[in-house]
Amino acid sequence: MAYKFIDNYREKGARKRLVDVLKKKGIEDEQVLQAINKVPRHYFFDETFWNQAYKDIAFPIGAGQTISQPYTVAYQSELLHISKGQKVLEIGTGCGYQTCVLLELGAEVYTIERQEALYQRTIQVLPYMGYRPHFYLGDGSKGIETHAPYDKIIVTAGAPTVPEVLLRQLRVGGMLVIPVGDEQEQKMVTILKVGDNDYEKVVLDTFRFVPLVGDQAW
Repeated sequence: MAYKFIDNYREKGARKRLVDVLKKKGIEDEQVLQAINKVPRHYFFDETFWNQAYKDIAFPIGAGQTISQPYTVAYQSELLHISKGQKVLEIGTGCGYQTCVLLELGAEVYTIERQEALYQRTIQVLPYMGYRPHFYLGDGSKGIETHAPYDKIIVTAGAPTVPEVLLRQLRVGGMLVIPVGDEQEQKMVTILKVGDNDYEKVVLDTFRFVPLVGDQAW
């Protein structure tokens, strides 16, 4: 498949302005801000909509899914406190924007997508961009048990409850970041695994994600 990707001073300037917006909204982690500044978000848009790429908004990407709002990506990434080389499981690859940010933060990323049309596009686009996570097609609500345990797990869709199977795939000391609520809005939740069956849960701000679909979700 042929791609026409251009990343010149106009797009780079737009990313810097986006970073300034995120700072004003409360994102403080410099590594996260640098990662946002590096990933060419317009590559995930049809060229017709490049003027929308660096606005702090979500945008439809097909299959009933959206590319997440940059603030949301930055917010979840900041909560994860990723260290270089950590093994991170991403539930919901989507177009791959969050995946790229995780990779820029130095994570080894295992990412799973349920929608085959999105999966097929992403496994071509991301390597073309120079990003090489471990791609999987399947039910993300079950995680990817064969590569557990993970240092961090990020869920990029709203779940009615926290899937127990994901908690089991965290190592002790690991963290899960997941939006939990109904199909209209969710609270961002962090869960730190402090023992084999011992967890510390923190409930944070309200967001709106597309629903997590799967055997362990909706």
